[in-house]
Amino acid sequence: MAAAFGPESEGELPYAKRLLTALDKTMLLLADVAFDGNEFLDAVHQSGARFLVRSGARRVPTPAEHLGDGSYTARIGYGVLRVLLPVRVIEATLTITLTDGTVRTEQWRLITNLLDPVRYPAAELVELYHRRWQAETTYFSIKATMLDGRVLRSRSIDGLDQEVYALLTAYQALIRAGDDALTGRPEVPMERISFTVLLAAATDSVTAGHGIFPGTLIDLVGTIGHAALGDLLPAHRRQRVKARTRKNPTSKYGPNVGQHPQKAQNHTVHATVEFFAHGLNSRPRR
Repeated sequence: MAAAFGPESEGELPYAKRLLTALDKTMLLLADVAFDGNEFLDAVHQSGARFLVRSGARRVPTPAEHLGDGSYTARIGYGVLRVLLPVRVIEATLTITLTDGTVRTEQWRLITNLLDPVRYPAAELVELYHRRWQAETTYFSIKATMLDGRVLRSRSIDGLDQEVYALLTAYQALIRAGDDALTGRPEVPMERISFTVLLAAATDSVTAGHGIFPGTLIDLVGTIGHAALGDLLPAHRRQRVKARTRKNPTSKYGPNVGQHPQKAQNHTVHATVEFFAHGLNSRPRR
């Protein structure tokens, strides 16, 4: 497990650079537009990892070859990198339809070093990139489920570091327990494992002192895993969307009036891969 955090004044990209040594060739890095930097992407590539990163309107890649799936190849790093980095660019228009009939569209440009369009079709990568939002689920699980709305109690930097690492370690241990539970159930996706159930089972085991030591039968599932398998989430979960709302006057998230529904709604997403001949539209600032 690797983590980097600190004051907002340093920014996300410098923190991300601290984690480059944790990457290897088995990994795919999903990242938003804040990480679309030539030197950073080159460093990720040099680590052996693959990346799929959202790009902004300021980048204007020159197509080298248009591919059959609608994507195109290009090189990035002019004036920055000694050796230009070959990438594949995927541009797509997403249409989001809400249950109340509201329809909105937005443009995505993704950059990746997965260069094979046959093995990695553009449409599948667009769908895969949406899973980046699982990081938000992780933050919610820690802040709302584990902390139950409480704030960190330490009043020193060292104490805060210790608390954050403790939370991340406990979270990772619970996720590993859920993953181990699926060792004999390959047909069940990890998305059906309830983090709330994992946490409740672990809490009960510790407070009640049962199921901690293995019995005569030793397996990877364990007490926590059996509890998770006994209360799986639904197989088909509907996509839902809701605006980020301002929780306090100093929050960086505005009310997003007119951009997203203020109440959670189900929605469908349709993506069309295409080439933006006139460039990518600039995203509105918050």
